[in-house]
Amino acid sequence: MDKISTNSRKDLLIHIGIILSIVAVMFLSFFFLYLPMRTNHGEAITVPDLKNMNVEELEDFLDSRDLRYEVSDCTFVANVPPLTIISQYPQAGSKVKEGRKIYVTVVYQTAPLVKMPQLTDMTQRSAQMRLKSVGLELGTLKYIPDLAQGAVLKQLYQGSEILPGQQIPKGSKIDLEIGDGLGTTTFNMPNLIGMSIEEAKFQIMGAGLKVGQIMVVDQEGAAPGTVVRQNPDSGNKTRIGDVIDLWVVNPQEELPSDTNEERQEI
Repeated sequence: MDKISTNSRKDLLIHIGIILSIVAVMFLSFFFLYLPMRTNHGEAITVPDLKNMNVEELEDFLDSRDLRYEVSDCTFVANVPPLTIISQYPQAGSKVKEGRKIYVTVVYQTAPLVKMPQLTDMTQRSAQMRLKSVGLELGTLKYIPDLAQGAVLKQLYQGSEILPGQQIPKGSKIDLEIGDGLGTTTFNMPNLIGMSIEEAKFQIMGAGLKVGQIMVVDQEGAAPGTVVRQNPDSGNKTRIGDVIDLWVVNPQEELPSDTNEERQEI
């Protein structure tokens, strides 16, 4: 093959010009064709919404979109399944280049443990606030006959009584037994027939019972203001807090305004 002649100055300049032209073309092609194509390709990727997905599904899901992920933080959220994604960066809908890493926050796989607080003898409202402050939730309420109305009598976890200081998963539900203010002790209903309305009320309240309806009736041979009937009847079993209704002969004086009065004839 014949060698290119560079014996003359003119030939040398021609060869140098050819080389410089090739370099210039390559330079311009790299910056004005190749790089814009790569950049535009990366910017075309829209970040998908990853919230509520399980982190174990992410790798395949993002690989198909030329994206990657990294768990940047873990936290606990009650009633949300473990490893669920609750936040991400960049946000869904953002435009990023291919290969961009998406940072996600997920729910702990195992809930952290907290100490069970002392709730007994608290009011229901105070107990509920105390549970919330330590990351526990109020479960079911069961009302038990007891004079301590509204007070927590027992604290239970998964059906069994739980003592203060025991470790349980954060977000657990705690059931409470609450006193209904009535108590369990029963006794015979006193006989109020023949008493005046004032005496009957005194007997009722003294026994820890409550005055219910007072029905005004007409009955011959009975002194005005006298109790002629009661419900429950005397001798029946009753307990503290029960309501007693009375039938009273038309009193000479008007009954107090707070009395639930009803007029009947017997």
